[in-house]
Amino acid sequence: MSLVAGWIPVTIAAAIFQVWRTALQARLRGALTPGGAGFVRYLYALPVDLVLLCGALAILDRGLPVFGSTFVLFCLIGGIAQIFGTNLLIMAFGHRNFVVGTAYAKTEAAQLVLFSVVVLGAHLPTIAILGIMLAVAGVLGLSLAGQRMTPSEVLRASTQPAALCGLGAGTAFAITAILLRNASLALPAATPVLLRALLVLMLTNTLQTVAQGAFMALRTPRELVQCIVLWRRAAPVGVLSALGSGCWFAGFAMTDVALVRGFGQIEILFTLAVGHFYLKERTRPGETIGLVLVALGVVLIAAAGFG
Repeated sequence: MSLVAGWIPVTIAAAIFQVWRTALQARLRGALTPGGAGFVRYLYALPVDLVLLCGALAILDRGLPVFGSTFVLFCLIGGIAQIFGTNLLIMAFGHRNFVVGTAYAKTEAAQLVLFSVVVLGAHLPTIAILGIMLAVAGVLGLSLAGQRMTPSEVLRASTQPAALCGLGAGTAFAITAILLRNASLALPAATPVLLRALLVLMLTNTLQTVAQGAFMALRTPRELVQCIVLWRRAAPVGVLSALGSGCWFAGFAMTDVALVRGFGQIEILFTLAVGHFYLKERTRPGETIGLVLVALGVVLIAAAGFG
């Protein structure tokens, strides 16, 4: 399969791993703070990152490519941006109107279109831009489904701290995607896509673990100890995080990040499928339209990818 179409199944796998990881993280909320539940995804991903990287080097029968300070800098700033995005999203949960905050965080894909086209000068197919916007609109509709909010209430809620934190989280995640895409491009041109993704993953997770771990050691040492004590419950989160991030980064190395993140909105369909078929939750009024918009959006993005 060529790189033109190869990023599509990779993105689907990334979305599945992310949904699975988030479900396991939710089970840690009673034992760890949101910061601790976020930290374990980096800490326990490191052994998996190392195994995957060594396995790739063995399969490809080659050594590590030479990389410079630019690659390290992109990974460092991108990793820190991801930490800030996660913290902003958690802050949105702490405010009263957390539903709106979460919905605004889902605008990451739309923000990526603006960054890619306006700031970076990328040339995305019109059908892809339309698909991304439809997918984002569908996710917003699903996030706000069941909320009895008039247009004036939505506008008022959009200026509340929860919405601002959610919008900031989306921006931070968009910056993360762009920087890690640039990190993969900073490697030698002959570096295989798989190796690019795993190198970005290994270095970024290492820097994130050191940075957040040092912060927790200074500010919340008991929480840091608790993250280690609960390793049996926390380790699966790290494994799924490593697999999911590896797939995301591979997608970034294959094509434009806006396409990957836009198509990645399919994650919401997997989440609702788990709720409907496994948890036996009923579809709420208004969700059907959102589901149709997301499905149509990802189909258009995929068509642009194959085209």
